[in-house]
Amino acid sequence: MENTAFKPKILVFSTDKISDPGIDQAGLRKIHYSPAVYVISTPCSSGIKPRWILHAFEQGFDGVFIAADGHECSYSPKCAEHTNKIITDSQTIMKEKNISPKRIRMAAICSVCAEPFAGHMDNFSKILTELGSIANETQIKTEN
Repeated sequence: MENTAFKPKILVFSTDKISDPGIDQAGLRKIHYSPAVYVISTPCSSGIKPRWILHAFEQGFDGVFIAADGHECSYSPKCAEHTNKIITDSQTIMKEKNISPKRIRMAAICSVCAEPFAGHMDNFSKILTELGSIANETQIKTEN
């Protein structure tokens, strides 16, 4: 049963040179996506730590989205592989804590990906709405 009053809170890890411009374009072009999307900029998606992802859930975020560099990364030719391992490692920890692995997603977002970014946020919001609030997951301490 879908709860229409629930608006999932999503934390996006974005990269300053590659995905940030695409996300900024979504705003500049007034392409709608949930106002419950919060963006943190990092230099490279392969530098994100699984503990940061878990911390986001502890702080009450219902989902984490990594706007990955993909093969355009100027920092590491293996950025996509490293970022994928971060997702895999995070999902292992999430399963141990009874957090649905569906609460984390990743996609390559480039500087011209305004519409795809908004589409990812809409789809992820629908998935998270079906899962419900992270506060309903076990072994997560959230501060409200």
